Parts: sequence; C-alpha cells; structure tokens
Amino acid sequence: MNIESYTDLIRAAGQQSEPQRLLFVFAKAELPNGFTDTQKNNFEQGHGGALAPVLCVDKLPEEVTDFSTLVTESISTGVDWDIAFVSAIGGRGGFAPNNDEAAQPLKMMTEKIQGGMIADFLTFNKAGELVALY
Repeated sequence: MNIESYTDLIRAAGQQSEPQRLLFVFAKAELPNGFTDTQKNNFEQGHGGALAPVLCVDKLPEEVTDFSTLVTESISTGVDWDIAFVSAIGGRGGFAPNNDEAAQPLKMMTEKIQGGMIADFLTFNKAGELVALY
C-alpha cells in the first residue's frame, strides 16, 4: 500500500496480519552545532537546520486515528516540535506489542534520527501532512 496521508497509515496498520503499535518521535528544528552565517540566515527564513528529537510515544492505531489527537496530547506536555517521525512494530499471536516492548525500538528510532538516518520513517508536520525531508 502506498501511504500518502496519516489516514492511509492508520488504514495500513489495520490491514497487517498482526496487530501493530505505532512509534512516534517528535523533533524540533534547530541550528546545527558550528553553524555558519549562511546556515543561520537560511534557518531564520525557515529553511535547513537539524532535527533534534524532543519527545517520543507509542500508541495503538485505534488510540490515534486522527493526527489531531497526537497534536493535542503533545501540547499538554509543553514540548514544542516541528516534525513527527512515525514507524510501527508488529505483534505476534494476535496481540499488539505492549509499551515495554516498544521502549527499545523507540530508543533505536531516536538514535537513528539523531544520526540523520531517517529514510525508514514517515514524517508528518503539525498539520498532519506527510512531508519529504532531504
């Protein structure tokens, strides 16, 4: 299935042979260490920068059928973010992974994002729109 929206993601999760748990890592755009004047100017114009993970959570698809649910929950944390990275892990034996089983994959996901290895993840902005990062 080609995922072109958050709704497609939720639909795809429901179509898997085993129940899924969605993994979300929220990141904030910031200037990279040792930034140049050009990088600073571009960043101030809304271009470039580095994405630093600031918050992560795991949810069952039925807990977050609307992206706005995630946005509302994130606001209650007081942590600001710009991009949500999303992945999923499958269950087994008809049971979705629990929170404890999601902890290590979330940690690995965060480490990949910090290392700039983001190709394996879907990325959404705060409006719930799928975005491509380069």
